[in-house]
Amino acid sequence: MTITQSANIDAHLIPILEQVNDPEIPVLTVLDLGVIRQAVEENGIIKIKLTPTYSGCPAMDVIGDDLKAAFKKTGKEVEIELVLSPAWSTDWISEAGLHKMEEYGIARPLSETADKDVLLGNKKLVKCTNCGSTNTHLVSQFGSTACKALFKCDDCQEPFDYFKCLK
Repeated sequence: MTITQSANIDAHLIPILEQVNDPEIPVLTVLDLGVIRQAVEENGIIKIKLTPTYSGCPAMDVIGDDLKAAFKKTGKEVEIELVLSPAWSTDWISEAGLHKMEEYGIARPLSETADKDVLLGNKKLVKCTNCGSTNTHLVSQFGSTACKALFKCDDCQEPFDYFKCLK
């Protein structure tokens, strides 16, 4: 597990945070995703600053509730604050999270320039999560959620999601 350098997280809270998964990609924890900007305990209250993956992401309410439930098991009260600036970036996903995402069947985000090239159909750079081929094409700008695009592999014929680059 890697925590983004700009996050301020009390070490004793990490084991509990590692138990809270993203509801849309359940193999990723909130730490893998990099959405926790701060988690500190002050006067017996856990104060968490949470950055949504994009403005209006419906998963943030579920994540907030899941964080409260996880800490309630330890008898702790939680205050959650949504932090919109700086905006979340796919660069905040941990390397372990990127591997988990690929194993789950979602292609990892490319760089910002490469992302535009593949989403405009100019280049074949997205790697199929089934066979590893880059002989893939965009089926839809939107996959199972707004932050993903639907691709299909031209070699193995399997569809898969690609996590769009967000900066």
